Amino acid sequence: MSWSIAQVARMSGVTARTLRHYDDIGLLKPDYVGANGYRYYEESQLLRLQQILVLRELGMALADIASAIDSEPDMIAALRRQYGRLIVERDRLARVAETVARTITELEGRPEVAVKINRPENLFEGFDSSQYDDEARERWPEEFEKAQRKREAMTDEDIERWQREATAAMIRMAEFMAAGTPVDDPAVQDEVHQHWLGICHWWTPNRTAYTCLGRMYVDDERFKVNYTKIAEGLAEYQAAAMAAYAEARLSD
Repeated sequence: MSWSIAQVARMSGVTARTLRHYDDIGLLKPDYVGANGYRYYEESQLLRLQQILVLRELGMALADIASAIDSEPDMIAALRRQYGRLIVERDRLARVAETVARTITELEGRPEVAVKINRPENLFEGFDSSQYDDEARERWPEEFEKAQRKREAMTDEDIERWQREATAAMIRMAEFMAAGTPVDDPAVQDEVHQHWLGICHWWTPNRTAYTCLGRMYVDDERFKVNYTKIAEGLAEYQAAAMAAYAEARLSD
């Protein structure tokens, strides 16, 4: 049985425009194109589309999805592996949801703005920064070991203070963005300088590395989501401000 592009769009929730884009980049080719110019899909294409959507949900970039799917000829084995990753992600999100629910329970019925949280550490339960450790260890082994030693020396209070300061800095950048302040404005660049100094606590990036770090905030969904939670477009604004800072103040 074949399904038209309109039918596939309707059943999957993926727009026809996106399906055409997937065809153009070779990610999901239709089974055939009819005499009317419409794309038609068979079951094998629907199964591939499911894999694409699963990997997107897991945060994989489009550029990597095709090779990830094609590297596993056994579809059942691939689905089992993806299912395992989804279960892990489900459990992690469940912990995050429980954290937020507990915070709501604590805050409900308190009219004052500045409320007291019974256990501040509960605010951050379920947010696991160690998910980046293996990748960082592989990409930057020396910097990773240096950062690990510094992190191990931090107390729980140090970590909580660092988290709050990082969030406050992101909010200040969002305010600059909302006001239409150019990224090379001195006030914005002073804020970026504080960001660079914060990064230097862990490792010292040069011009190229700092610019690439900014791009990673945009290109890697795991990082971008933290900025998007505060304001749409903030990751791009932060990256542009970091690039301007690197060009003006850093060397390679």
